[in-house]
Amino acid sequence: MSQESGQETQQEALWKRFFKGLWFILALFGRVSRILFLVALILGVLVGLVYTMQLDDVVRTQFEGKRWELPARVFARPLDMYEGQQLYADHLEQEMKLLGYRKTDKPTETGQYQRTGDQFMINTRGFQFAEDKEPARSIKISIGGGKINSLRYSDGKSPLNLMRLEPVLIGNFYPRQNEDRVLVKQSEVSPLLIRGLLAVEDKKFYEHQGVNPMAIARAVVANLKAGHTVQGGSTLTQQLVKNFYLTNERSWERKLKEAMMAFLLELHYSKQEILEAYLNEIYLGQDGDRAIHGFGLAAQFYFDRQANELKSDQIALLIGLAKGAAYYDPRRFPDRALERRNLVLGVMLQERAIAQAEYQDAIQRPLGVTEHRPSGATPFPAYLDLVRQQLQRDYKEEDIRGAGLMIFTSMDPITQLTSEAILQKRVAQLERAHGIKKGKLNGALVISSVQGGEVVALVGSRDVRYAGYNHILTAQRQIGSLVKPAIYLTAFEHKREKYTLGSRISDGPVTVKVDKRKYWQPGNYDMRNMGYIPLLKAMVLSRNTPAVRVGVDSGLDRVINTLHGLGVTSKIPEYPSILLGAIEVEPIQVQQMYQTLASGGSYSPLKSIRSVMNMQGRVLTRYPLTVQQVASPEAVDLLVYALHQVTVEGTAKELSKVLPAWESVAGKTGTTNDKKDSWFAGFSGQHVATVWVGRDDNKPINMTGGEGALKVWADLFRVLPTKPLQAGNSSRLVWVDIDPASGLRANPGCGSSARVPFIKGTQPQKTSYCAPPETVAPEGGVPATGTAPAAPGAAPANWLDNLMQ
Repeated sequence: MSQESGQETQQEALWKRFFKGLWFILALFGRVSRILFLVALILGVLVGLVYTMQLDDVVRTQFEGKRWELPARVFARPLDMYEGQQLYADHLEQEMKLLGYRKTDKPTETGQYQRTGDQFMINTRGFQFAEDKEPARSIKISIGGGKINSLRYSDGKSPLNLMRLEPVLIGNFYPRQNEDRVLVKQSEVSPLLIRGLLAVEDKKFYEHQGVNPMAIARAVVANLKAGHTVQGGSTLTQQLVKNFYLTNERSWERKLKEAMMAFLLELHYSKQEILEAYLNEIYLGQDGDRAIHGFGLAAQFYFDRQANELKSDQIALLIGLAKGAAYYDPRRFPDRALERRNLVLGVMLQERAIAQAEYQDAIQRPLGVTEHRPSGATPFPAYLDLVRQQLQRDYKEEDIRGAGLMIFTSMDPITQLTSEAILQKRVAQLERAHGIKKGKLNGALVISSVQGGEVVALVGSRDVRYAGYNHILTAQRQIGSLVKPAIYLTAFEHKREKYTLGSRISDGPVTVKVDKRKYWQPGNYDMRNMGYIPLLKAMVLSRNTPAVRVGVDSGLDRVINTLHGLGVTSKIPEYPSILLGAIEVEPIQVQQMYQTLASGGSYSPLKSIRSVMNMQGRVLTRYPLTVQQVASPEAVDLLVYALHQVTVEGTAKELSKVLPAWESVAGKTGTTNDKKDSWFAGFSGQHVATVWVGRDDNKPINMTGGEGALKVWADLFRVLPTKPLQAGNSSRLVWVDIDPASGLRANPGCGSSARVPFIKGTQPQKTSYCAPPETVAPEGGVPATGTAPAAPGAAPANWLDNLMQ
């Protein structure tokens, strides 16, 4: 063998060994890679299982827990209707309009009414809140003379003893993200909505398990042919998952997650639960910062109807909005929305959700969307301030804003709207009449019921729709002569033997020692001295110096205690000046004070809320009437009679001229230093109201209580359905003819007398002598230690008939 052939053999051997080693290495790595692949597969499966379990936990936790942050809904009182109930025809129609009832020639559906003069036919909706249930009815009402004369079923055969219209929604407290929805159950919407929704969005909804592969494949083919997205393959369940759990991010990762969650959702929950969640979750519009979610709210937002009152064309429009609420917004793009609605109607016809005749009828109808979108902002912000204030005593802020509470209040929406209109009109007139720059004069008022202390209306400022400074709840202003009833009530209670309506008080100058070197010398508003006058006259004419005398003699501490007992919660300094109203309190405290007087000395905290219910329909809190007797009823009876005389012969006598003759009322004017504040607080037999008029910059308005606030109060009570006050009719009082000159029992031989009520046991026992009058008190002043001596003479004998002369 040659040397060359040996070298070739050696090289071949080397190559063989190389390839053999390489093969061995490759074989070794192949075995490892297979192991690694297997390990990776197992780890991948484990990770997938863990990820799926996490998704499953997310799906179940949110779906079974608190699915949405729901706004709290605030409702007015339901309108009770029965024969004899106070009600005007125009007020009834106004309330039905607030409820979204539709006027028609012949009511055939719920939420419709017909009016012929003062006769109504109404198809009510009915309502149920917890155990409080009112069925839907078809009724006939006849109204006349400000009351219901006849209330019957529309067939006219059977009378109806009592029924109620559902309460008006007056406001909401929204979650922080400003999503709004009205939850509906599948049973509460039209079956046509369900059929139409499935026909358009998911024909195989009841057949797939969350994902429909065939629909996805059809969508892919259609989109590839078109070169852009023209069709979607998502099921209704996937759409719910995207809206409920995910974002609008466009990625394969998000789509895979969506499919997995849709499968898990279908695994755990029934088709009905999923469909119901979709009905409430789907985004269907925008109102400023407020997002409109769900068909329940969308029905109200676009058509001012309940979800179960929608017609086929309206249902089709809402279904069409699910594809793009902003793009198909019917108020901004009506042509686009109409085209989309008609397309949906065509699909509904094709899928036999509607018949041909219904399709032809529906497609001819206009969009029918209400011209003005209903605002999510409350039209009654001042009243809702009071509601929130009361709620915050019992509920956390997050519960108020997101727990879906239903809050039922005592607001009377007709009284509220009437009060707003009257305040705005009269304040504008006062502004012009007194030469005040336009927009500078402001006012506020609050009305409550005598029985129960329920606030039925609250106007926080002249700008009634502005959710800003609420004067009733937050404006601290001096109250002037509104304090005087508390002074005299203190005297009637603690010194009843000394102070009666017939007691004679000096109207002359008064000096009160404040400290060792300081004296206070208040005067009367008109700077006059009327001499010795009966206490009733001092009250009726709102004289200052007699009030100071009685207050100092009764004790400042006692007067302060009386004020606190009546409902004034502010800290009151023990200074003599408080006797002329140098106390800064909010008008709501004045209202509470006069509320207690109107209730015969029974203190019941003013309230706006009757009950609170959760979204499951369970009553969480009731606010029953609580009563505490804080003043003797007989002393209050005496005071109320005097306050009634204020409205007949005194500083508020204008009321006797402008109110109907039957409408007996009581009240008190109030004016502060420099005429910066004008007040009137008063009550009838049914309502209590406080009015304030003034400027926010605290400049003088040059109006007394009688020249400003009283006029607003008079305008209101001239139209407010109310009941007259029964003043002086109490069995706790006795009436005695007295001699005005002496305060003693009248002597028939001494001329005229006056008939005055007294608390039993305090009436004068002695009979007067006929003596010459002494009409003027000493000019040097009378010490503020009580009444002047019952010296002979005083005011003219006809003082009660000529009280203002």
